[in-house]
Amino acid sequence: MPNQAPLVQLHQDIDVRVHAIRADRPDWLCGKGCATCCRRLAHAPLLTAAEWLLLEEGLAALPAERLQAIGRDMAALADQQSGHVVCPMLDQATNACLVYAHRPVACRSYGFYVQRDLGLYCSDIETLVARGTLTDVVWGNHDAVDQRLAGLGERRPVHEWFADRIA
Repeated sequence: MPNQAPLVQLHQDIDVRVHAIRADRPDWLCGKGCATCCRRLAHAPLLTAAEWLLLEEGLAALPAERLQAIGRDMAALADQQSGHVVCPMLDQATNACLVYAHRPVACRSYGFYVQRDLGLYCSDIETLVARGTLTDVVWGNHDAVDQRLAGLGERRPVHEWFADRIA
């Protein structure tokens, strides 16, 4: 079983940056009801074992029929070769994450962190940056987050972790 303490600390550090941005901008785009990123993933999220253990706790708390639906979506995700990926944990009717408190680092940092070579990812936020609207935002450094995640071990697509759970 992986040591969860480094992941817990990383979550806390991400929360500090997210809260700072939200405090300065109460109208921030990323919030409850916005599921643009959840509906347009470039690929299946990659998780460390520590992230998977946390996510698995959230999945275990879901009703059996919801978990079966997620399982079907995970299987489809494994077969998908390209195109935009919809997160299997998204309740598409409400645009809410079914495992929000247990979500991976990629989900926690999206929209609040920038990566040196890849930018911000969110096209809505990138549009505001291009207009000069967000010049005062102090973005989190996603390259540093990735380095910390690398220290947590192997990263695998979420659907592979899920498949191992039921195998």
